[in-house]
Amino acid sequence: MRPAVPLAVAAALLCCCAAAPAPPSPAGTPPPPVRVDPRAPGLRLTPGATLAPPKVLDVKTVVEDSNGDERRADTSVAVTFSLQTEVVFDKDSASLGPRASARIQAVADEITRQNAKTVRVFGFTDDLGTHEHGLELSKRRAEAVYALLARDLAPDPGLTFEVRGYAEQYPVADNATEDGRRKNRRVEITFPKSTG
Repeated sequence: MRPAVPLAVAAALLCCCAAAPAPPSPAGTPPPPVRVDPRAPGLRLTPGATLAPPKVLDVKTVVEDSNGDERRADTSVAVTFSLQTEVVFDKDSASLGPRASARIQAVADEITRQNAKTVRVFGFTDDLGTHEHGLELSKRRAEAVYALLARDLAPDPGLTFEVRGYAEQYPVADNATEDGRRKNRRVEITFPKSTG
């Protein structure tokens, strides 16, 4: 007879396995906080069973403003700001709009508070139009945000940027609706969280 798997464990495994792909993250997960003794009787392992290597699951906190224009996601290792392109750019354009400067300055202030030395600026589009157009537009938008961030954070010779456009790759919402497409048109700014 096969031992029963607790429902919470099965649900956690299912959620981990079914997660959608995401752009590369800036850092790994921290080491496990405790050592687990595989011979502990409370584990109730069947004879011959072994434990998988321990790992810490990262907890993510997401805060979004009421109209969805900006989102901040915090994990134990990184901070990601997601700016909807309608807020910082004109339609189908990589020219920064009038509200962009204040929003990007707020992100620059947080980068300074976290003493980050590596910043990733990734642009994304919805799936309308050709992939080539989306790739070019997402890259130009990421570069425009990078230019403003670099200006606001200067002079810091130790600060490096990774700037990329991903077009419609890595959607965060369904492209079948306008609301979903709007969420997918974004620029994400990610940097490591300070450890002190």
